[in-house]
Amino acid sequence: MVAPRAPEISKSHPQPSADETALAELGYKQEFHREFTPLEVSGLAFSYAGVVPSIVSVLFYAIPNGGPFAMVWGWAVACPFIMCIGLTMAELASAAPTSGGLYYWTYSLASPRCRNFLSWIVGYANTIEMIAGVASVNWACAIQITAAITVTSSDQAYAATNQQLYGIYAAVLLSQAVLVSFGTKVLARLQRLFTLVNVLLCFIIIIALPIATPSDYRNTAKFALGDFTNLIGWPSGFAFILSLMAPLSAIGGYDAAVHMSEEASNAATAIPWAIISSIALSAVLGWGINISLAFCMGTDIISVLNSPLGQPMAQILFNSLGQKKALALWWLIIVAEYTMGSTYLLVGSRQTFAFARDGALPFSRYLYRINRYTETPVNTVWFDTICALAIGLLAFVSTEAINAAFTINVTSSYVAYILPITTRFALKNDFKPGPFYLGKLSFPVAAIAVVWMVFVILVFFFPATPQTTIQEMNYTVVVLGASMFLAIFWYYCPVYGGVHWYTGPIYNFTPAIGGEDGHRDEDLMSEKERSDADVSVRAVDSKS
Repeated sequence: MVAPRAPEISKSHPQPSADETALAELGYKQEFHREFTPLEVSGLAFSYAGVVPSIVSVLFYAIPNGGPFAMVWGWAVACPFIMCIGLTMAELASAAPTSGGLYYWTYSLASPRCRNFLSWIVGYANTIEMIAGVASVNWACAIQITAAITVTSSDQAYAATNQQLYGIYAAVLLSQAVLVSFGTKVLARLQRLFTLVNVLLCFIIIIALPIATPSDYRNTAKFALGDFTNLIGWPSGFAFILSLMAPLSAIGGYDAAVHMSEEASNAATAIPWAIISSIALSAVLGWGINISLAFCMGTDIISVLNSPLGQPMAQILFNSLGQKKALALWWLIIVAEYTMGSTYLLVGSRQTFAFARDGALPFSRYLYRINRYTETPVNTVWFDTICALAIGLLAFVSTEAINAAFTINVTSSYVAYILPITTRFALKNDFKPGPFYLGKLSFPVAAIAVVWMVFVILVFFFPATPQTTIQEMNYTVVVLGASMFLAIFWYYCPVYGGVHWYTGPIYNFTPAIGGEDGHRDEDLMSEKERSDADVSVRAVDSKS
């Protein structure tokens, strides 16, 4: 990618690190502490995917659209395409490791005629994805907590009201906001614990569940690997395609590590390998989990799907382990879901911070601030929390409305991924690869990734059943369309719209000027002053 300009090294940073220098070449000063080791970044990306909690949340896609066959082979079919997306994203992340990520890449690779608009769209799609992801993961966590309460009840007939469910959701979200407001060092070390919990949970289900399952619920290889059960009514081929929504929803957030680029050491190498390793580990462990579940779920698929516990996974564990052991394992799943939600909020706050740094969000002047005590963007943490709390209110409208808000997490992320990948190859630019580069394989891998994502977006727009009512429709296309319409309207809005003032990334790495000691804090410089400073630097350079 083309660097915005050759930056000057400020006197306050006489010997910058390689990461700081690389960030400066992208136009940004170092504002975070780089406390995340490469291993911790990989752990963060893996925790963000949250294999077991994600599978718990998406089993209702696979079970009615093919049963055990779809659970096992749908996962195997989707994972190679998911890896193509990850490889393409890893190349871009290696070339320009900045928290802004997707919208920054789009601006750098697009032509001057359209780069402001495309960068704006990608930035808003990515921000919506992050906030919707925070909401969806924590709503799933709230549902799982109510499922645990149901398991403990004597008749398993407990059903939480919307008010109770929202109360649990709000409590979970607010506690995470407090946690994510801590300093970078604390958050980096926590990733080790989060990763351990998620890996341990995977192996418990893969190894311990088959051992503990009674013979009544153990399935033969013929049933577990070959039984196709279509409970929805779509043609079997299309039903299998719909079942792919399970692995696609479970293994997502390929840009999670990207938004931690400015807090990771050796980012140009660590970030791409975090993306690839998290996808590979999630694919292998996730497939193992699905095989284990297929062999241990029994043959009565309908009773599992329509479980009084409200969660197919909870019913499978209850049948195999009994009440006490199932409840213990279920609480471990809830802990993993909670860590996943915390990671979503952490990553989302960094994307929001980066977009606000470039002045694209409402209240950017308040969101682009580093807390003096924690030295983290606390304002964006709470901004994302408030937005997620607002999304949760859709539960009082209808189940379909809240579900649509959650599926937008996948569709909006794919919109954000497609544009920078496409601009890299479709438009003329001077892309300079980083340490991670696929060489001649770059274009075919990217082409597969883009075609696959376009296909997946269309699939996510289909309703769950061929015969549906207005109440049961899939409103994903409505929510995504409305979100994109608002972003475009805000860009072209007369007088106040982004078309009048958004000029892409605002490079804030400039020489300090003014002040009593001959320097001036760059944080206090306006965009105009930064531009003037850049001009003066170029003028001095040209004379020297």
